[in-house]
Amino acid sequence: MASASRSFSHALRTATPSLRTTTARSSARFVAPTQNAFRQQRRGYATGKEDHPDKYEGNPTGLIWGAGALLAAAGVYGLYTYKPELFGQTNTRKIFVPRFEDYQKVYDHIAKRLEDQDEYDDGSYGPVVLRLAWHASGTYDKMTNTGGSNGATMRFAPEGDHGANAGLKAARDFLEPVKEAFPWITYSDLWILAGVCAIQEMQGPKIPFRAGRTDRDVSFCTPDGRLPDASKDRSHIRAIFGRMGFDDRAMVALSGAHALGRCHTDRSGYEGPWTFSPTTFTNDYFRLLIEEKWQYKKWNGPKQFEDVKTKSLMMLPTDMELVKDKSFRQYAELYAKDNDAFFKDFSDSVVTLFELGVPFQQPEDQRYVFKSSFD
Repeated sequence: MASASRSFSHALRTATPSLRTTTARSSARFVAPTQNAFRQQRRGYATGKEDHPDKYEGNPTGLIWGAGALLAAAGVYGLYTYKPELFGQTNTRKIFVPRFEDYQKVYDHIAKRLEDQDEYDDGSYGPVVLRLAWHASGTYDKMTNTGGSNGATMRFAPEGDHGANAGLKAARDFLEPVKEAFPWITYSDLWILAGVCAIQEMQGPKIPFRAGRTDRDVSFCTPDGRLPDASKDRSHIRAIFGRMGFDDRAMVALSGAHALGRCHTDRSGYEGPWTFSPTTFTNDYFRLLIEEKWQYKKWNGPKQFEDVKTKSLMMLPTDMELVKDKSFRQYAELYAKDNDAFFKDFSDSVVTLFELGVPFQQPEDQRYVFKSSFD
């Protein structure tokens, strides 16, 4: 289109001087004594003959026809540009719309990195990647419809520096090469997809996934205090999870993520793993919580519990609330006995958590279920 416009402008510039030149030549023919000019005018009138204007060089009629032809050419060029398929060409300007296969490739890339990068903690980045997805989502407030996984605002301070998010830079850095390999995916979708991948690759349940989260700027960062505080009691648990819309059953199911990973003194201040297999997703967290005897750990750190038998496992004050509270305990006991029931409730609850506040275009019944390396 730009080329056609330049051609049209060139034609105008070329035609206009021609008209001026013609006028100049015509004026030159009449530069003569006044009497001669008058006689020529009389002779011209007496003959009754007039030269047809089309005979003069640079007349406007030819210019209009030329301009029309150029405009027509510009129209054809524009049509070719925006509808090349009409001319047997392929439109190279189509916007890339990722499909299930594209997200599966991202999943596979993350799974491969989880397998290869086995030097972290107990041999896997999986637990900290899941924690990143959990904490990115757990800031949601249903009353104000703020926070949640839509935005990936933990990329910015102060949210990235909140005490509850200490140590999560390791997970964000771990996923940066994946973002570079698949630049079309948003950080918001990437972090959640990575959490899904971590659960499944650590032999957890299938977690259906919907895409469509967008990245937001620093103005959307949430205030500190929206994530659970491990030193608190049952009222705090209900306040934090209730703000997101969860009931007691879902609160206990989501707490089962503590089957994975460990605490670090340089992050939360606490120390130790919850289970003997911190990189395998099972109901062991609930089984140990119910079956083992626990006592206060004698050390200089914050209040936490250790198992009496081996003194190698730990539980947080909020963990112990799940067996002290009658409503919470019924679900903890259910999950300790029935791993399938735990997997089902955890999957349902974490899907809800990961989707809070996201204005999806993809329908709920069209969520993606990714193949894991175990399938």
